[in-house]
Amino acid sequence: MTEHPLPFRDPQLSFSRRTDDLLGRLTLDERIAMLHQFAPAVERLGLGPFRTGQEALHGVAWMGPATVFPQAVGLGATWNDDLVRRVGEAVGNEVRAKRAQDDRVGLNVWAPTVNLLRHPLWGRGEEGYSEDPALTSAIAVAYTRGLRGDDPRYWRTAPVLKHWLAHNNETDRDTASSSVRPRVLHEYDLRAFRDAVRAGAVAGVMPAYNLVNGRPNHVSPFLGQHLRRWTDQPLVVCSDAGAPSNLVDSEHYFDTHEEATAASLKAGVDSFTDHGTDSAVMTGRIRDALAKGLIDESDIDTAVRRLLAMRFALGEFDPELDPYAQADDLDTEEHRALALEAAEQAVVLLKNDGLLPLEPKQGRTVAVVGLLSDACKLDWYSGTLMHRSTPLDGIRERYGAENVLFAEGVDRVRFACSGGWLRVPAADGAADAEARGSEGALDPALLAGRTDLPPLTCGDEATELALVDWGDGVLTLRTDEGLYLSVADDGYVRASADEPGGWVVQETFRLEAVEGHDGGHRLLHIGTGGYVSVAADGAKVAESGEKISREDATVFVPETVEHGADAVARVAAAADTVIVVAGNDPHINGRETEDRTTLALPAQQDRLWRAAHAVNPRTVLVLTSAYPYAVGDAADGLPALLWTAHGGQAAGTALGRVLAGDVSPGGRLPQTWYASDDDLPGLFDYDIIGSRQTYLYFDGTPLFPFGHGLGYAGFGYSALHTEVDGERLRVSLTVTNDGDRAADEVAQLYVRAAGPAESATAREGLGRRLGQGLGEPVELPRRKLVGHRRVHLAPGAVECIQFEVPVDELGHWSVAHGRWAVEPGTYEILAGASSADIRLIATVIVDGETQGPRPVAERGLEAVDYDWQKDTQILDRTKTEGDAVAPASTDREGSLVYRACDFGEGVDGLAFLVSGEGSLTASVGGHSSVLQFPDTGGPYDYRTLDIALGLRGVQELRIGIEGSVRLARIDVVTGRESA
Repeated sequence: MTEHPLPFRDPQLSFSRRTDDLLGRLTLDERIAMLHQFAPAVERLGLGPFRTGQEALHGVAWMGPATVFPQAVGLGATWNDDLVRRVGEAVGNEVRAKRAQDDRVGLNVWAPTVNLLRHPLWGRGEEGYSEDPALTSAIAVAYTRGLRGDDPRYWRTAPVLKHWLAHNNETDRDTASSSVRPRVLHEYDLRAFRDAVRAGAVAGVMPAYNLVNGRPNHVSPFLGQHLRRWTDQPLVVCSDAGAPSNLVDSEHYFDTHEEATAASLKAGVDSFTDHGTDSAVMTGRIRDALAKGLIDESDIDTAVRRLLAMRFALGEFDPELDPYAQADDLDTEEHRALALEAAEQAVVLLKNDGLLPLEPKQGRTVAVVGLLSDACKLDWYSGTLMHRSTPLDGIRERYGAENVLFAEGVDRVRFACSGGWLRVPAADGAADAEARGSEGALDPALLAGRTDLPPLTCGDEATELALVDWGDGVLTLRTDEGLYLSVADDGYVRASADEPGGWVVQETFRLEAVEGHDGGHRLLHIGTGGYVSVAADGAKVAESGEKISREDATVFVPETVEHGADAVARVAAAADTVIVVAGNDPHINGRETEDRTTLALPAQQDRLWRAAHAVNPRTVLVLTSAYPYAVGDAADGLPALLWTAHGGQAAGTALGRVLAGDVSPGGRLPQTWYASDDDLPGLFDYDIIGSRQTYLYFDGTPLFPFGHGLGYAGFGYSALHTEVDGERLRVSLTVTNDGDRAADEVAQLYVRAAGPAESATAREGLGRRLGQGLGEPVELPRRKLVGHRRVHLAPGAVECIQFEVPVDELGHWSVAHGRWAVEPGTYEILAGASSADIRLIATVIVDGETQGPRPVAERGLEAVDYDWQKDTQILDRTKTEGDAVAPASTDREGSLVYRACDFGEGVDGLAFLVSGEGSLTASVGGHSSVLQFPDTGGPYDYRTLDIALGLRGVQELRIGIEGSVRLARIDVVTGRESA
């Protein structure tokens, strides 16, 4: 007799039917249990445990040794979709290989991050690809396709995009609200997610910690209104860690956790990441929400169905049919070569006066200096290195160790105290420890520091320490053996860490001058907030769980044995050429939980390149960093300048090959490098249009523009042809390598509006304003990327590059009509080597649809659909949907402008849907009317209040709001008296 499998085990059936069958067999408790990140096994049905969430941003993270590729921003700098797809494939295969070794490794990967690099001070800029939504989308599509695999039925891994939505600040990240106007929402923030989802290689998204327009992302209506309308695929929404609890604990958006959990589930969250591996708290909240009628079983079933669909796609129930089940590609030769290729392609040559390439030759000496010259830095989302190459390693490898001089440039210091000198005692009998995280951890934030080493003491002999000031007075102190001073859970200070790291970095300190004590300083441990005190049992920052106060701190007198700038100058003077390597440590002063405070290069590193250049004009500055710097003096004074993100395991080899000319640099900047902090908007200002942010709108002169990057060969551009073919714009151009060596070029295609059809020759305000047929301007991008292609050409080689651009890319979101609009008129097609290096321009005429004025008399106005604002913010109309506009401050009037409002044959007044308390001023055609009103009862208690104004025809409406007012909507009053 043939045994018939249960339908959910039958591979001949569709995943949908199998999912429904399995769902129907699960008990209510089993279904609820599946809504936590760590879903338990259902043994009676043969289901194993399942975990959502495996970090894989640029390699398998947190689970021990793996191939480490360049940071995500470095992958963005390659501008190479094919390369990034291959990196995604390698990472996906390593996830599978590590899963076979360790069942803690999950196949639902939380990557990539597609938050746009709107603001260069954002601490997590290293995780994103670009400030531009088109480039971000292209790289994200490539990476997710690699992670997903190309099998039509089964997925290699299931990628989840992070972090939905408009998330660019670590400061107050779980309580701050991003005010995102409709145009920015549709043209910028949603775009980064939309294209990747539509490409079909995304399994879901993770909401961000922040709020958008006053409403937490974990209860965002946009999940249903936008995300799930982009695809028929059952996308899974995984909460960020601890975010469900934040809805009550920090955001105070709901009164109870049951309400918050129910609201998240109804909004579309399917998997709750909260309380670590302990699912009892969250599943208990779901049961209580169900018992109170806040949700019903269908809400639970909807989420479980999506989670099960993902598990079916990952081949969990068909291991014999899963084409990826036997993947064992971990640290292969191919992956090592790919890591090197990616690191090479990520290098951006910012300036070159002819000094580079620096080809090795007999008698040529190279000095390698700088605080990152012998470092291979990892970030929070890196795996553990199996191979390591620093700039010093790579340059020695390429130029010969005998021809390379080295000075790190640290300040060498020792600390006097009342008991003699601060010293690191010998670690007799202590074993060498593995690198932090090498064993893998589901939550590396829980990894503890070493306690097997003796704490620091004071004695007759001083220990010299290498001091680095990473900026803002944040210091690290390191022994000659390469161990950083660190603090473990017991509060003692030891030389115990191989690198700064951890969720709370325990290796950073700050010196505070002591008043009235000549040269005396306290040493503050930043991670704990305790001060260093040296007692008989050793140096400590806490005792019996209580941090040591300023009053009980030991007073130290730091003594500088050698200034790093002196050591750098010494070796620089003795070399033919100097390579200064500067940048950041990804765990310090700019990382998850911490934004940067300035674009400036830290003062200690600034001194080093100046010291080198003062004695040797042949000085090259290499910036190895997760973000841009404002280095105007270096750009003006040095003959060559390069940037690369932290390049992973092959970073040093890649740099050496680029400097020597084995590889022509072909990376391009994925974000604007501004000249100074004065060019930046506020960190919390998300209105890229109003505050002129990113290359799309920035009016100033950047230090280096978006898309910038040089090489060792020149390229010519010619034969630009354009054609509008229905809904597509076809563009072709020819690129020629005019140099004497093989090199890469990144051809970039931009568009901008030149003017309405009737004034195609008008040049004023080119690309900035598009007429609506009424003389009312719409602020449009100065130029907008719509295509890019990286090509490798031999000397003299020619390649014809073709682009196919949807005509919709010429459009914008019309707030007047609530839809995407392509206006009729003339558009310029710009081709070149960067957003500022345009080589060819062509024009096309597009027959779009004239939008006309706002039909206010027919449809009224949503308050958020303004054309211009000052001193306002967008907040939530209700806790479930809708927006309202409020003053940014209760003591200052906020202003709104609605252009080209059509009041038709005439209306008697305007009706305002408002909540709160304050005043509202309406101004039209030189006439103003003021409406003052008492508290309506609360921010969500709306009242309709009228103002009598006789209006007709097309006019501009200006609104002023003061107090605690929320303005949700404006309608017209006709045929009745207005008050």
